[in-house]
Amino acid sequence: MSDFSCVVEQVVKRYPRHCALDGVTLSVPSGACVALLGHNGAGKTTLMKLLLGLTRPSSGRVRVLAEDPAAAGAGFRRQIGFLPESVTFYDEMTGQDTLAYLARLKGVDRQQCVALLAQVGLTEAADRRVKTYSKGMRQRLGLAQALLGRPRLLLLDEPTTGLDPILRQEFYRMVLALRGQGVTIVLSSHLLTELEARTDLAIILRQGRLAATGSLEALRLQADLPVRIRVSSEQPQSLSEQLAGIRIVRSEEKMLHLAVPVQEKMTVVRHLTSLGPLVNDLDIQLPTLDDLYHHFGHLQSEESSAA
Repeated sequence: MSDFSCVVEQVVKRYPRHCALDGVTLSVPSGACVALLGHNGAGKTTLMKLLLGLTRPSSGRVRVLAEDPAAAGAGFRRQIGFLPESVTFYDEMTGQDTLAYLARLKGVDRQQCVALLAQVGLTEAADRRVKTYSKGMRQRLGLAQALLGRPRLLLLDEPTTGLDPILRQEFYRMVLALRGQGVTIVLSSHLLTELEARTDLAIILRQGRLAATGSLEALRLQADLPVRIRVSSEQPQSLSEQLAGIRIVRSEEKMLHLAVPVQEKMTVVRHLTSLGPLVNDLDIQLPTLDDLYHHFGHLQSEESSAA
């Protein structure tokens, strides 16, 4: 088996009035959970359509599970699960009938339907018509259909839309369990806080170009954003006098907020811990996924403007 579920090489996708993707090259490791990020119009949906084989690149090469998705047959498509951002069903059909119908279309065993409805918490609603479902229930039914056939690759576009916090936690529990079984998952979402602790790799698109890709650790090193350190002290004025050369971004009654270059983090922490009673506690905050997304997006905007 290839080490990569998806490989995109110098892909350009042009439409009559705009270029949706411009020279994108990236790889998605097999068995990884990947966050696909970008503003509206960045090219995320186009990239998903290319991976699904719903459209072909204007130039470049796309391989999914070692095949050309646009030319692959039914056997390939059974290995892919897709949940679109706006999932729609026949309102007059029941949840059970909907899933059975989609199983027939996909050519997979309909015996899976009962277990999948239970997995997404819809057993009690299985015999109700879809028109009676809430938005969150429709989203869970959409996830169930994406899991038909036990796919090797899941593409999920804003999958937690309409789900309350408890159901979102349950959704991510299922996603991480699937990753543990070797399923590759590509997640597109604007809820970056949800994704931060749950993904192995981030892909950031901006205006059709690849702005950055890598693990959070790699992106933090690449971005070189400062580490934030909050230091609580009964004597903040005396403490600040001991911090020559260290940037204090904000001072409160009993708290100092520091911004430290990532490569100096441990040196500063050791210095703080050596100050004894001047320091009551400290809290280290690494750059978040949201910070990284805004950083790389801003850089890309400047480059585009300069061009």
